[in-house]
Amino acid sequence: MVLVSKHGSGEGEEDAAVDFWGNPVDKSKTGGWLAAGLILGTELSERICVMGISMNLVTYLVGDLHLSSAKSATIVTNFLGALNLLGLLGGFLADAKLGRYLTVATFASITAVGVILLTLATTIPGMRPPHCDDSRRQLHQCIEANGGQLAMLYAALYTIALGGGGIKSNVSGFGSDQFDVNDPKEEKAMIFFFNRFYFAISIGSLFAVIVLVYVQDNVGRGWGYGISGGTMVIAVIVLLCGTTFYRFKKPRGSPLTVIWRVALLAWKKRSLPLPSHPSFLNDYQNAKVPYTYRFKCLDKAAILDEYVANDRNRNDPWIVSTVTEVEEVKMVLKLLPIWSTGILFWTIYSQMTTFTVEQASFMGRKVGSFEIPPGSMSAFLFIAILLVTSLNEKLFIPIARKLTHNAQGLTSLQRIGIGLVFSIFGMVAAGVVEKERRTLALGQRTLSAFWLIPQFFLIGAGEAFTYVGQLEFFIREAPERMKSMSTGLFLSTLSMGFFVSSLLVTIVDKVTNKQWLRSNLNKGNLNYFYWLLAVLGLLNFFFFLVLARKHQYKDQHYFNSKDNNEELKSSNDLVALEVEGPISIKATES
Repeated sequence: MVLVSKHGSGEGEEDAAVDFWGNPVDKSKTGGWLAAGLILGTELSERICVMGISMNLVTYLVGDLHLSSAKSATIVTNFLGALNLLGLLGGFLADAKLGRYLTVATFASITAVGVILLTLATTIPGMRPPHCDDSRRQLHQCIEANGGQLAMLYAALYTIALGGGGIKSNVSGFGSDQFDVNDPKEEKAMIFFFNRFYFAISIGSLFAVIVLVYVQDNVGRGWGYGISGGTMVIAVIVLLCGTTFYRFKKPRGSPLTVIWRVALLAWKKRSLPLPSHPSFLNDYQNAKVPYTYRFKCLDKAAILDEYVANDRNRNDPWIVSTVTEVEEVKMVLKLLPIWSTGILFWTIYSQMTTFTVEQASFMGRKVGSFEIPPGSMSAFLFIAILLVTSLNEKLFIPIARKLTHNAQGLTSLQRIGIGLVFSIFGMVAAGVVEKERRTLALGQRTLSAFWLIPQFFLIGAGEAFTYVGQLEFFIREAPERMKSMSTGLFLSTLSMGFFVSSLLVTIVDKVTNKQWLRSNLNKGNLNYFYWLLAVLGLLNFFFFLVLARKHQYKDQHYFNSKDNNEELKSSNDLVALEVEGPISIKATES
C-alpha cells in the first residue's frame, strides 16, 4: 500500500506543532484564540503604523516637501510596493531558518526603529525646504526638497518596509499554526480565523486614519509617528510575553532551494524518458503529497536511473528529487496564474492612498466648524471593510453554506472574483465623481468630499473579499513547508500592484504630456485615469474567470488512469493507492 496523503494537507510527524520547550503541545494550555490574539496584536500594530503613514504621506510630500503629485504618488506606492515585496524575504527566512515566531519578533523590532527614524525625519527643520504659501504654490515657485533632505525620509520608509514585510508574511501563518486542522473543533475555529484576522487589522487601519492622521495634521507629524512607534514597541513586548502560550512548527529548510533543485534536476534529465507509471519515481511510496499529472516535465527530477540506483545516491537531494518535492513545486506553480490576476486589484486599491486623498484636499470637508483632514476620509474605506467582513461572517457565509452545502460557504476564488467586480465599479464611481468635482471647481463651486464615499465603499468591500480570499488561497493551497513563503507570494501581488501603479502613473504622465495627472487636479483629467483602470480591471476579471474555472484545489486530487478516463476525487481523509502484483519497468517517451 502506498500512503498518498493525510487529510489532503501533506502534514506528517515532522510538521506537528510543539510547545516552547519542544514537547508535543498540550491543547488545553497552548494555541487557540488566546495565542492567536496575542500574535495578531503585532499585525494590528504594524497596520496602525503603515496606514498612519501611507494614508497621509502624500499630503506631506506635496504640502511640506513641495513635490509634484505624480512624484509623491510614486513615492507612496513604491514604499508600499517594497513593504509587500519584502514579505518574500521574511517568508523565506522563516521557512528556511528562523521560524515564524523569531522572524515576527525580529522584524517587529526593525519596524519600531524605522518609525522612530521617520519621526526624526519629519520633525527636524533642516529635513524640509523653506515654507511656501498658497500664492507662491499656485505660481509653482516653491522650492522642492533636495536629495539630502529626502535621504533620511527614504531610509526611514524602507526600514519600515523591511520590518513590515517580515511581519506581514508570517503573522497570519503563525496565527493559523495555533489551530489543529485535524481537530474538528479547532478546524471550525480556523474557518473564521482569516476573517477575524482581517477584521482586527482593519480596526487598526481605522484608528490610524481617524486618530493618527488628525494628530499629524493638527498637532504635529512627530506626535503622530511617535504614537505609532510606541504602539509597535508595546506589540513586541506583548508578543514576547505570550511565548509559552504558542504552538511552534520547526522550519524545514529553504523552500527556494527545493524549487531551484527540482528545476535544475528536471533540466539535467530532460532527455530521459518518463517511467510507465509514477510509482517508479523516487520515494513515491512515502510521498506526503498526492501525485498529479500536471507539469510532468518536472517528474524527471525524480527519475531513478542507473546512477541513483544505490541507496546512497538516492538520498542525495542534488542527484535525485523525491516525488514529494516535485509535487510541492507543482503546487507553487499552480498558484502563479491566480497570483497574476490579483495584481491589478491592488493597482486600483493604491489610488485610495494617493489620488483619492488628493481629491479630498480639493473638496469641501467641513462638518460645522470642524474640517476633516484629507487623509481621514479614508476612514470610510475601512468602515466598509469592517462592515463587509462582519456581514461575511454573520450573513453571507451562512447563506452560502446552505446553498452550496460547503463548510467554507464561499471558496477563496469566489471571494477574489467578487472583490475584482467591486473594484471595477469603484473606479467607474471614482471617475464620475472626479468629473463632476472638476466641472464644479471650474465654475468656482466646491463639491462635498462625502461624494467620495461610494468609491471608498466599493473598493473597501472589494478589499474585504479579495484580501481574505487571496490570503486563504495562498496559505491553504501552498505546501505546508512553504506556508510563510506562500504568504510572501500573496503579499507580492500587493507589491506588484503598487509598482504597476507607479509604472502606470509614469506612462500616463508621459503619454498625455502631463495633462491627466497634475498637481492642481482642477487643471488635469484624473477621471480619465480612473476610467482607464476600470477598463483594465474588466479585462483582468475575464482573464481571472478563465483561470479560476481551470484551477483545481489542493483537497480535490484527481487520478487519471490510462485504462479508462474515470477521475477519482479524494476527500480530506487518508487516500491510499493499492499497487498489487509484480510490475515491470517500462519507459515511455514524455
